[in-house]
Amino acid sequence: MPLLEIVRTQHTSAQVVVDLLDVGKRIKKTPIVVGNCTGFAVNRMFFPYTQSALLFVDYGMDVYKIDRACTKFGMPMGPFRLADLVGFGVAVATGMQYLENFPERVYKSMLIPIMMEDKRAGEASRKGFYKYEDKRKATPDPEIMTYIQKSRSMAGVTPDAELMKLSDKDIVEMVFFPVINEACRVLDEGIAVKASDLDIASIFGMGFPPYRGGVMLWGDSIGAKYIHGKLQEWAKRYGSFFEPCSYLAERAAKGIPLSAPAASQVKSRL
Repeated sequence: MPLLEIVRTQHTSAQVVVDLLDVGKRIKKTPIVVGNCTGFAVNRMFFPYTQSALLFVDYGMDVYKIDRACTKFGMPMGPFRLADLVGFGVAVATGMQYLENFPERVYKSMLIPIMMEDKRAGEASRKGFYKYEDKRKATPDPEIMTYIQKSRSMAGVTPDAELMKLSDKDIVEMVFFPVINEACRVLDEGIAVKASDLDIASIFGMGFPPYRGGVMLWGDSIGAKYIHGKLQEWAKRYGSFFEPCSYLAERAAKGIPLSAPAASQVKSRL
């Protein structure tokens, strides 16, 4: 993990922050200073990465097609391979933290808990969304369809035929636009001081493809108006998980880049 998040509270002295920045460099990490919230900067920003993927699987999208689209985009692994690596126990525990703190924008998928009931816990148990033989080689497992059908039934949703026709570009947008939306909230709340810190965090903390410049720079290359429009469209179709935040809405309306400092910037928690 090349990233080091230094979490500064109201009581942290400036000298402590400076000393920790120096420690970070000495141990060959890339440090960023962030405020205190659930998930800090990186995990807070990326919790929708797996959430949106789980939502779209309930609505009919293929697990492995989503992972392939994300790795083709440049991620080291897709959301389901990542869940296997982290382990389902950790995934459920962190999911509960987000549900407790952000209930209005958490998708409560039952897929992972259903799989855990059947002693599937990810790579450590040799079975998760993939099955694992020797040397950690991940192989798609057709058995997961049983769990997916049960999850869909519990969610009370029917597969959306349109989702099955989507291109890799469409899938990437559906997985990453909620990440950009959450990154905008992180900036708006003053958890991060500037967008470039979130670009660094996304690359060194989550493996976002460096040649795309980081999650906020990539978002600016697409444009706030387009991202906002897509999120609004999905919010009407799939629920409040996709609701664009006020920071994104304002920038889409005024044509301001996502990474541009706010005119009357909120007092940073830093």
